[in-house]
Amino acid sequence: MSYSDFTFREAVNRFELTVIEQEDLFAPVVELVVSEFLRATLAENVPLALAIQTEKARSELIIAPILVEVRRILDRRISLFSGVDFTVDVSQGLNGVCDYLISQSKEQFYIQAPVITIVEAKNENMKAGIGQCTATLVALQRFNLREGNQLPAVYGAVTTGSVWRFLKLQEQTLYIDQPEYYIDRIGTILAILVQITSYADSHHPASQY
Repeated sequence: MSYSDFTFREAVNRFELTVIEQEDLFAPVVELVVSEFLRATLAENVPLALAIQTEKARSELIIAPILVEVRRILDRRISLFSGVDFTVDVSQGLNGVCDYLISQSKEQFYIQAPVITIVEAKNENMKAGIGQCTATLVALQRFNLREGNQLPAVYGAVTTGSVWRFLKLQEQTLYIDQPEYYIDRIGTILAILVQITSYADSHHPASQY
């Protein structure tokens, strides 16, 4: 079994999670001004990706440029991983390849303090992606505990590229953000990603979420 094999129910039951679905986790977030470079990139890439209608096109043309922009906004204080093996506990099915991981560390050669996983919804099935994302969040949590990383929570996003849905795992409680964010709200999507991938200590705004 691997992350992509988990249904949402299987992940919740196996890892004994409490689920909260009725919260707007990022209501206070203020959208960021989108750089002209990213705006031009998405204006060119989004229609092309939607016309091609493949997961690879959406990943390369929409998701990756957004995540690279997050890294740029944060002055490259974070590291970004794509298509990496992230094996934490094979006996629990916490193994497999992650579409994207962002770590709260400059170290780019290995994963050090993963704070968010981004799951590309296969066949544009957002609901199915939540199961994979939930299992990966548990893996992030256990990895950080094992490594002594003091993160109050870990986060996830399930996306088709044009639609984004965020999750948060804090201890045994899984929060599924109520709204979905569409690509026309790219300033808000960027703001959320910047908040939750920043250094989440008591002095940073991310700790309020």
